[in-house]
Amino acid sequence: MKRCALLLAMLTLPLAACDQKSSSQPTAEPPPPASAQPATPAAPTAEPTAREAPAEPAGLPAPPDVAAPPADAQKTASGLAFKVLTPGKDQAHPGPDDKVTVHYSGWTTDGKMFDSSVLRGEPATFGVSGVIKGWTEALQLMSKGEKRRLWIPGSLAYGDRPTRPGAPAGMLVFDVELLDFAPAPKPPPVPKDVKAPPKGAKKTASGLAYQVLQKGTGTEHPKPTSRVTVHYTGWTTDGKMFDSSIVRDEPATFPVGGVIKGWTEGVQLMVKGEKARFWIPAELAYGEKPTRPGAPAGMLVFDIELIDFR
Repeated sequence: MKRCALLLAMLTLPLAACDQKSSSQPTAEPPPPASAQPATPAAPTAEPTAREAPAEPAGLPAPPDVAAPPADAQKTASGLAFKVLTPGKDQAHPGPDDKVTVHYSGWTTDGKMFDSSVLRGEPATFGVSGVIKGWTEALQLMSKGEKRRLWIPGSLAYGDRPTRPGAPAGMLVFDVELLDFAPAPKPPPVPKDVKAPPKGAKKTASGLAYQVLQKGTGTEHPKPTSRVTVHYTGWTTDGKMFDSSIVRDEPATFPVGGVIKGWTEGVQLMVKGEKARFWIPAELAYGEKPTRPGAPAGMLVFDIELIDFR
């Protein structure tokens, strides 16, 4: 029962519906933590008719104060409430770009448990900024070895009426133990030509511009039906980085036809091992006025390394 990928792994790449090799996903949205990186659950395997399917594990009992923060809970300006259950071992705290490893359990305020890494017997690892706002804020207040109870209002979770299928509504209560954290890799430098394609860049009929930064091997290219594994970083033309698999320290794997048009076209021009820079016009990305929440607007610039495809 790998539900960590459902809630904890509710992360999504801005590119589109890519899923990563690990249990985490590209960045953009959160989970009740995510490595956190989320993958689509595999289709269940049918059990032999002579055997009964294993029973679901019993949920952990809800905290006695699950309905609302008690009087001695601390509260931040955002509305996040918390109580320290076990003090940490030192004074260091994770930063917004760090990767954390945690054990956690989550309940709705009526005492229903909806997810737990403790029951699964395996901690979750994900980027601090890759999860719901309440988690991102709370984790940066914690130190290694610390356990906290969090009361996260709907506005810092999935909302009172979640649009995300399967997401729990309203205030959520989590018991979180910070097992460890590590600094994220430094982001790549902003390209000098991020504002516009240089004169030496090639341009396709669609308006996609690109330049090979490092030659690859072989002559075979991914097809529209291929799945590719890549490392990438994306910037808007003012030099703002909005996503990077390098910072997450894990490549992304996704179907060629499952991402923005500029990626679908550009990746098929590459060979294994190649690194290229793409200038993707708005009409091949999310548009000048994206309808997708959080999507970057206008022309986008990506550095992409094609690691493998099949």
